[in-house]
Amino acid sequence: MVWGVGVAAYILSVTNRSSLSAVGVDAALRFDADASTLSMFAVIQLAVYGGMQIPVGLLLDRFGARPIITIGMALMAVGQLVLAFAPDVGWAIFARMLLGAGDAAVFPSVLRVIAVWFPERQAPFMVQITGLIGQSGQILAVLPLAALLHATTWSIAFGSLAGLGALFTVLTFAVIRNRPPGRIEDVSVDTVTGAIHVVRSSADLRTGFRESWAHPGTRLAFWSHFTTPFSGTAFVLLWGFPFLTVGEGLSTATASLLFTVYVVFGLLVGPVIGALSSRHPTRRSHLLVLPVIGIQALAWLVVIAWPGPAPLWLLFVLAFAMSTGGPGSMIGFDHARTFNPSHRLSTATGITNVGGFLAALLAILLIGIAMDAQGAGTPATYTLEAFRIAFLTQVPLWAIGTLFIVIERRRTRVHIGLDEPRSRRRDRGTDRLP
Repeated sequence: MVWGVGVAAYILSVTNRSSLSAVGVDAALRFDADASTLSMFAVIQLAVYGGMQIPVGLLLDRFGARPIITIGMALMAVGQLVLAFAPDVGWAIFARMLLGAGDAAVFPSVLRVIAVWFPERQAPFMVQITGLIGQSGQILAVLPLAALLHATTWSIAFGSLAGLGALFTVLTFAVIRNRPPGRIEDVSVDTVTGAIHVVRSSADLRTGFRESWAHPGTRLAFWSHFTTPFSGTAFVLLWGFPFLTVGEGLSTATASLLFTVYVVFGLLVGPVIGALSSRHPTRRSHLLVLPVIGIQALAWLVVIAWPGPAPLWLLFVLAFAMSTGGPGSMIGFDHARTFNPSHRLSTATGITNVGGFLAALLAILLIGIAMDAQGAGTPATYTLEAFRIAFLTQVPLWAIGTLFIVIERRRTRVHIGLDEPRSRRRDRGTDRLP
């Protein structure tokens, strides 16, 4: 029951995070916002989310999951209430900042609940299930919220989300407990060996960060998480719906179907990628990460190059390609867990998590800037050609990330002894001397 309430809170958290995905055009019209300003709604939200990860970890270690997840739900409720009645862009951005801060507290709290309440051997499976179930919140953000907004008003739609947030503020406080009865500390238990470990959620800001980043496996994790999910995140959080409806000329219902298919594809692909990652731990980059990046880049380039609006089947292919990014990004956490000792795991996980949100932040911002630079900054001036050029700004991010993945993979394999270091030319010349 404790886990169920936590997962339900996470679903609502994802709904709040994605709540502008299907109503981005409505938001631009309501606040008279150009493309760059609209991008700032998501960019600032993600920046606050990323910046709050370390403080949330420290607070979880100090106070436990119950008060932190409760405060997170309350912040999101207040944020949606402010957005419901925001008179201008400034207040809307402030509302998204509150949402980012509240959202940052929820998933780490649920992970803490899993670590404390479930045996260690069950925890990895429960984390995967929690992540998969939570993504259904994107469907709620696309279908019911958009339908409610178009049937009523902006204030009623986002006020309803605020009401749900208030309900879950009470529910999480009433049901969730920091630890099972009889325990005086937040510890995880291995029921097979009997080993007991103190659960830590915060990163070590002193030697831990430096030591984690010094390991090429952590850098490989960072770049894997940087490169795989950002395209789908930028699409779902903000730019996908305007592209599909205004750019490609699809109906709202068809665009919503594509968003739903994106989520469903991700739910289906996730277990497959997770199983392959576990089965081939030394081939994750070549077997999974790089192909995921290549599939996404290829699908986007075909859609961009297609003469005229893309056919519906091709947009479904694009939705499938982007859906692999989320499960693919989880491999970054596999790298972090594999190459770091337990006392540095929270630090390495935090470093890895920053990668994906940094890339998504850059992608959303670059797309908005590119739209404005073409004179297509408002819904009335959106065009398919402008969207095509704007989405090309993703290519440098893929290229940079792929380059560093290849470099850090090589360094990681050398570091752990799977490959021999390349000899320098000077050394090779010395070897040839008599």
